[in-house]
Amino acid sequence: MTNRNDRQETTGSEKRRRRAGRFGIDHVNHRLMLGSFSIGLPHSRIGRMAIGAALVFCGLLGFLPVLGFWMLPLGLLVLSHDLSIARRLRRRLAVWWHRRRTPAG
Repeated sequence: MTNRNDRQETTGSEKRRRRAGRFGIDHVNHRLMLGSFSIGLPHSRIGRMAIGAALVFCGLLGFLPVLGFWMLPLGLLVLSHDLSIARRLRRRLAVWWHRRRTPAG
C-alpha cells in the first residue's frame, strides 16, 4: 500500500529529473530551459529576435575579455524559436546528438 506522500515524492523527483535534462525553449511559458535553470524570454517576437541577434553578435566577439563564445549557441537557441532555418538546424543537432548517445543495440 502506497501512501499519498510517496507518490508525490516520486512524481516530484521524476519532474526534477526531466527538467534537469531539458535544453530548449518551453513554448507554453516562454522560458529558455538550460538544464535545471530557466530564463524568461519576452513574449514579443521582435524582443526575442533582438536578444538572439545580440547574443550571436556578442558570441562572434568571444575573444574579447567579458564576452564569450558561449553566447553564440545560446543566441541561436533563442533565434530558433522564431526562425525556421535555426529551428531546423537545432532539431538536426538534437537528433544527431540523441543517435550518438544511444547504444546501437
